[in-house]
Amino acid sequence: MGRKYFGTDGIRGRVGQAPMTVDFIMKLGWAAGKVLSKSRRGQVVIGKDTRISGYMFESALEAGLAAAGLDVLLLGPMPTPAVAYITQSQRATAGIVISASHNPYHDDGVKFFNGDGFKLPDATEEAIEEMLDLELEMVVPEQIGKATRMEDAKGRYIEFCKSSIAFNKSLRGLKLVIDCANGATYHIAPAVFRELGAEVIEVGTKPDGMNINQEVGALYPENMRAHVLENQADMGIAFDGDGDRVMMMDARGDIKNGDQLLYIIARDKLARGRLDGGVVGTLMTNLGFEHALQARDIPFARAAVGDRYVMAELVERGWQLGGESSGHIICLDKTTTGDGIISSLQVLEALVSNGQTLTEACSDLEIYPQTMINVPLSTALDLDNSAVLKDAVKSAETELRDAGRVLLRASGTEPLMRVMVEGQDSEQVKNIATTLAQAVRDTAAS
Repeated sequence: MGRKYFGTDGIRGRVGQAPMTVDFIMKLGWAAGKVLSKSRRGQVVIGKDTRISGYMFESALEAGLAAAGLDVLLLGPMPTPAVAYITQSQRATAGIVISASHNPYHDDGVKFFNGDGFKLPDATEEAIEEMLDLELEMVVPEQIGKATRMEDAKGRYIEFCKSSIAFNKSLRGLKLVIDCANGATYHIAPAVFRELGAEVIEVGTKPDGMNINQEVGALYPENMRAHVLENQADMGIAFDGDGDRVMMMDARGDIKNGDQLLYIIARDKLARGRLDGGVVGTLMTNLGFEHALQARDIPFARAAVGDRYVMAELVERGWQLGGESSGHIICLDKTTTGDGIISSLQVLEALVSNGQTLTEACSDLEIYPQTMINVPLSTALDLDNSAVLKDAVKSAETELRDAGRVLLRASGTEPLMRVMVEGQDSEQVKNIATTLAQAVRDTAAS
């Protein structure tokens, strides 16, 4: 069945436009409650990022869940992975996050975790969509759910993050720029790194409801670079609005993306005999990363784009480590979902243990030049039935031979076609990407 509302990472859209309207979100809470509770009374954990719309949608979800007969535990502003952790630790029925991740404040979204702290499988999301087509039927008054607030959620999660590295490891002596994107990590990440001994320069920790991701955070590394250089910091660490992805930067201001950070973690685990199986990347993972793992005899597999698909591949293979170039990194030996704070701590632990800088730790990983062009679309394109685009891709692959890759894919969160080309020759990569992007525009216009 084709899904009407759920995308790559939950439901997302512009606030005030379908599906991100109050009436829809209230019914979504009811429908999700019915499906996830299986008609038994339970508790659902709700957290949100710092968007002004979060107050409104939090109340709407609370009403819908209560109407379905479920109790609600409100966390307030909390990173997405914190909601997953508290859902699991509270033995709750499910967890819900109100966030549009890296999008600007005028967008918002809703994503779900099951009681084990994992994102929902496609079949469960489809069942929720089927329930949305039914009339909302409220439980009898004596079965209406109640709402309470967890006052110590912040402290619980800070301690959980700190416990993800060895107790004998300290960050003392490190000066870190921590950019929280004016998002959900603003009151948590600086405390985690300070309590582990680091000197912290805070950036993006003054949310006002509308400045989330606004020229700060993982999407705007140039902001972090200015602070790293000005303060002569050892590193910069930047999160996105909901805290499930991370980018890091060395003392010279050179950015290290998810592939490089994942490589540092994988190499360190291998050296310590703690790499259980291989590593899962995605269709967007750099080819140089794959080749670097092959050189160390580390198995590698690609999943569809989206951390939920990385997770599914990890579970199927029985592996523990995976991630995306965008900075979603999953360490299943530590937590159940992508977690920016915990991922950055794994990198820092590797650096401290080996006495290396960020650049030294990934110096043997060659990142091949990669060009990504986002082509806006007014209507969806069917790649499988477009002979023109198939021929364009085939021609590009022939030109690259075995020294590169081509990928065309529709965004799961925005009306875009992503055109990605990578290879060892940067000029060749740019030219091929430009040609393919134009082919997409021409096909969309025809």
